[in-house]
Amino acid sequence: MRKTCLALFLLAAAALCGCGRDGGENTLTILNYGKYIDPEAIEIFEDETGIDVEYEEYITPENMYTKYRAGAIDYDLVCTSDYMVEKMIQEGEALEIDFDAIPLSKNLDQSYFDFSKSFDPENKYSMPYFFGTVGILYNKKMVDEAKVRSWEILWDETYSGQIIMPDSVRDSFMVALKILGYSLNTTDDAQLEEAKELLIRQKPLVYSYLVDEAQDEMIAENAAMAVVYSGEAGLALEYNDNLAFSVPEEGSNMWIDSWLIPKTANHVENAEKFLNFLCREDISMMNFDYVYYATPNVKTKAALDKSLQENTTIFPPKEILDNCEILKSLDDAATTNYNILWKEVKAAD
Repeated sequence: MRKTCLALFLLAAAALCGCGRDGGENTLTILNYGKYIDPEAIEIFEDETGIDVEYEEYITPENMYTKYRAGAIDYDLVCTSDYMVEKMIQEGEALEIDFDAIPLSKNLDQSYFDFSKSFDPENKYSMPYFFGTVGILYNKKMVDEAKVRSWEILWDETYSGQIIMPDSVRDSFMVALKILGYSLNTTDDAQLEEAKELLIRQKPLVYSYLVDEAQDEMIAENAAMAVVYSGEAGLALEYNDNLAFSVPEEGSNMWIDSWLIPKTANHVENAEKFLNFLCREDISMMNFDYVYYATPNVKTKAALDKSLQENTTIFPPKEILDNCEILKSLDDAATTNYNILWKEVKAAD
């Protein structure tokens, strides 16, 4: 769901003229998280199909929505997070997917389509891509491992100046809400105010609020712990043996990043070809190796080394997932309220 060393770019032709609509029939315009697909996979798709892929990256789901709503480019495919998929569906911005045109979607574990019903009730509009959890990536040399089983360690003054929090309203509020025993989807004013005050109380202890850089900071041992996505943690553990990952016992967010074909799509058939291509075992394996997030592709998982299949950081066990919630889309009033409270947290002394 979140990537490192992000290099946002916009293809010059589309950026200058807003001409996604006139890109020709042999094109495919994609909007995706940064570092969320192996660039070589795109080259293979272009070589095999003759379709020219115009590819743009973004940082957060909210950033994606802003880009999409700007209307400068007619996107054919969008990959985004569960709650933003739900928002797009509710607003009539997603087209139904013809899964008959994506026969290799049978490689995807049905259980993740079942999870997706929380935001796409009839599995009509989205196709799972990667999934995982949110937890605490920590340095075993710096942190008491007995305490990292709870989110409360992020308020421990022992680690003042060594804590990285997400620069994300929903992710940071999730942590506070879970400590308080509330749903991460609450819209209750009193509960949100309580969570805001908890985040403000934590702020003097925070090293930094980061989106993509947290993984690198932890690998470099510039902080003791960071709230990150499981895929980021899995990759960080490959680079630094002193790191470990915990999903706290109060519960967390299980996320699913999915593909959808937006209403702006002018090349639906090309979008379907690309989705089918992504479900191919070899391409799915390329993308797993590149992103290192849990894949719903059963053939890809079965082909992994046993140690990877059993890696509970990358592939969370059922008991962890059962203790998680999936983020839900908020209406405009609730979104505004969350954003106001987050600004108050960030502005607090």
